[in-house]
Formats: sequence, structure tokens, C-alpha cells
Amino acid sequence: MKVGFYQFSPVFGEPQKNLETIAAQLLKCDADLVVLPELAFSGYLFIEKKEVFTLSEAIPGAISNKLKEIAIKKDMAIVTGFAELAGDKVYNSALLVTPEGNINIYRKNHLFHEEKLFFEPGDSGFPVFTVKGVKIGILVCFDHFFPEAARSLALQGAQVICHPSNLVIPQKAQITTRARSIENKIFWILANRTGSEIRGEKKFTYSGLSQISDPEGRIMVQAGEFEEGFFAVDINPELAKNKSITPLCSLFEDRRTDIYLL
Repeated sequence: MKVGFYQFSPVFGEPQKNLETIAAQLLKCDADLVVLPELAFSGYLFIEKKEVFTLSEAIPGAISNKLKEIAIKKDMAIVTGFAELAGDKVYNSALLVTPEGNINIYRKNHLFHEEKLFFEPGDSGFPVFTVKGVKIGILVCFDHFFPEAARSLALQGAQVICHPSNLVIPQKAQITTRARSIENKIFWILANRTGSEIRGEKKFTYSGLSQISDPEGRIMVQAGEFEEGFFAVDINPELAKNKSITPLCSLFEDRRTDIYLL
């Protein structure tokens, strides 16, 4: 299975422009699964709640319809972050479009900092999806700080974690996601953005360094801090089914759920 990510700098408040940029890149990609950053169409640095409603989109909509068209044409699964309008609520969500054109949603469970002022927390748990026979889990950005989130997906059989992000704390996720790969013996696709956003007196600079790690926590490919582009690597998802550390030690069979404080 060939998996990849597209690291770039979305333009705040320009969803159509960002969609055109993403579509042009996806149409050039050669991969079975591509992961895009968090809030890849709206941008991230909101300063008023009305902006969230203006820049969010219900499903189906222009973004999901275009990605569905591309996914079918390219026989490719696409995972991307986006602002999801659902009735009178907006979620910081991730969209999975399968090669068959099916639409799936994950809503971010752990909201970071001022996201709590603009978005509702996730309400759908940690679902696992199947793409080309491979079990896929999705987390969004700050979710990576919570080992229970990745473990919840791994216990359901997830072999690959797709992780759309807008990281502003340098180097943390690049370390924790490798640790999560080791803890669960899974592949991890961290798709971060790059660039900066300045809105009034607020400024966020994003850390780039998107990467893919294997079940041993080794980095298979990584983008630069300021680099834009598509990066991909071939993986063997079957490796993520082996949870043995030694012939007598298993990550899952040796769990002591009778004594954990969760």
C-alpha cells in the first residue's frame, strides 16, 4: 500500500482557493491513501465565532463532492481536516473519502486552546474504517497527546493512523506519534501544515515536519519545516497485525486492565 501526505500552507478564509490547490496536487499524486492537514480549507486562526460558521461546510458540499470525484478517478482514499457544519454546531472534523466515493467523518475529541471557543467536541468516539482491506483510524492534531485515543483505535484493529494537524508546539507530535507507533505497533501518517497566519494581534507559526512512522517508530519519510509538497512511501500494513515484543510478550495480551486507573 502506498501512503502519503501533502504538506502546504492553506490561505485563511479562502476555501475555494485552498480546494483548487489541493485538487491540483491530488490529481498528480500516485498513492492509495493521502492525508492532508487539519482545517485544510478554512485555515486555522479564527478570531470570531461567526467566521467558523462562514467557513464551515455541511456534508455533502462543494469540498466533499470534489474530493469524492478525485478519489473515484484516482482510486485513492483521501483524509483531510475541515470545519464541519452540522445543524447549528461546527466541529473540527476529518473527512475520509474512500476510493469507492463513500464519505466518513471523525470529529476531533480533544480540542486545543481557543478551539474550545469555536468548535464542539467530538461526539462519535474513535471509529475505525476500512480502505482497500486495511483498517484505518483517524485522529486530529491535539488528539495525539492522549495515548488512550490511539490505543482505542489500535484495539479495534487499526493498522494505520491518519493524523491531520496544524501543529504550533514544535517537535512534540513528531516525538509522540513515533511513541504511539511503538506503543501500538501501527503505522502513523502525520500530515501537518507549514507557514504562518496573522490575524489582528494573533500570530501562529506552524511547524511542518510532517512524517510517516512505522510500527517500530522509525521515520520512513519526513518533510522539511518550511517545505511544501507531496511525500509518499510504500508500507506493508500486515506488519501492524503483529503485536509481539518477544515470543513471550504481547502488547495487547499482556495488558493489565484489572489494575489500570483510566
